[in-house]
Amino acid sequence: MSADLPPFPKPQEPLDTPQLLEVGSAPDEPCLRADAARNRARLLEAAARLIAEHGAAGVTMEAVAAAAGVGKGTVFRRFGDRTGLLTALLDHSAKKLQADFLGGPPPLGPGAPPVERLRAFGVAVLYRSAEQLDLQLAAQPEPTRRFSHPSYRALHTHVTVLLRQILPGADHELLARPLMASLDPALINHLTRQCGMPMERLEKGWLDLVARVTRTEV
Repeated sequence: MSADLPPFPKPQEPLDTPQLLEVGSAPDEPCLRADAARNRARLLEAAARLIAEHGAAGVTMEAVAAAAGVGKGTVFRRFGDRTGLLTALLDHSAKKLQADFLGGPPPLGPGAPPVERLRAFGVAVLYRSAEQLDLQLAAQPEPTRRFSHPSYRALHTHVTVLLRQILPGADHELLARPLMASLDPALINHLTRQCGMPMERLEKGWLDLVARVTRTEV
């Protein structure tokens, strides 16, 4: 095998200034009338209460309509189907997380060294997923759309940007994949619920993985 490896491919899009990505919103979402926006918020609040009380399995279009005091057709018109409703429930926390790592306080936001931001990012994603695990699993896109979903792309882009700053000569886009895989909700479910691992162990595992990938100290 030749000692000379081909150069890593350059990213197809500039990633130095990541933008907040829209997650799960319909094309007309920014143009919602005030009454429609209030109605949507009321439906999401009702769905969130149902999840808190009964878990994601308790969220049906009929149950949400009853809890919000509206007709079932209103829920279907607003969200399309149950998957659309569950995805919409994740929007708020997903956008908040993006806002935090793009413009929030360090170390998650700008102002800290990139490796510290990467550590903080993984910890934030881990605990966010653990808190919303049933919802995350229920709303997960089908396998063929999983890695192209806006929510995944937003997180992958951020990890790629940080890796570019930490390891200038690496294949950042590809290297970000195994890091993202360790934050997958299905894996967190398996490790915490089926293997009985505490979150503290997953957090230490993330920090150790970052240290090994970036060749830095924990």
